[in-house]
Amino acid sequence: MSKTLRIMRLTLKEAMSRRMIPAGVALSLVYLVVFGLAFTFAQDKTTAAQAVTGTRGRVLLGVGMATLPLAGLYIVNLLSGVLALFLSVGAVSAEVDSGTLHALLARPMRRSQFLLGRWLAYALMISVYVTVMAGLVLLMASAIGGYVAPDPPRAIGLMILAALFLLTLSLLGSTFLSTLTNGAVAFTLFGLGWLSGVIEVLGGSQNNDAMLTLGTSIAILIPADQLWRAASYYVESASLLVGQSVLGNAVPMLANAPPTPFLVVWGLIYPLLLLGSAVYVFAQRDL
Repeated sequence: MSKTLRIMRLTLKEAMSRRMIPAGVALSLVYLVVFGLAFTFAQDKTTAAQAVTGTRGRVLLGVGMATLPLAGLYIVNLLSGVLALFLSVGAVSAEVDSGTLHALLARPMRRSQFLLGRWLAYALMISVYVTVMAGLVLLMASAIGGYVAPDPPRAIGLMILAALFLLTLSLLGSTFLSTLTNGAVAFTLFGLGWLSGVIEVLGGSQNNDAMLTLGTSIAILIPADQLWRAASYYVESASLLVGQSVLGNAVPMLANAPPTPFLVVWGLIYPLLLLGSAVYVFAQRDL
């Protein structure tokens, strides 16, 4: 265990020395500033417009304002997914190519300890990133527009699970694919997971069982988008849900019902299964 934690510390130091963490912090601050300005401008415009619009117009404006914090969180979810893939896409393959891994494993260290140490470091970075960014977005929405999310902890927890799934999926690919190939595969699967959500929403809205089954099947294999939709339910305000009902048009990227127990359990177990597979595949690899 001590060697696993040592690899974890070395990985975190490496991220700092390569300025990955400082660069991520700087870009995140830029995003938060842009979000805050956009939300402020939208709030001012909405307040002025509500005085001259009818009941339906007020409902539409209210839904639009309630959707903005969710859009901010959606971008955080996408950024965390991309960050997870970038961190882990070369976690093993890049070390093999550079020869660094041979020097590390020449010491009395098991491959599983190296791999778990890497995963723990990346998982910690991703979890902190999602928690801080989502928390700040919700705090800004509350301070500027008075938006109060019903259950932020559950939402943030599900967003972290979505990022950890992508992280572990990419880490698994890194144990037997080259860095370039793994990057292409991981980002393609990331896009496919997003597409599955679109297919499922369209299938449900059109009562198309074939599309609904296809989207659900892909979502089981790549549940990142499903986990985001589950998270969105816990930060949707009551006014947003009522507004969607009045307008008769659900926002496609948001959920209208709480997640099923299967999705939550699968979101917890699936990354562990992928991590176990990564440990096994890496143990069998000829270096």
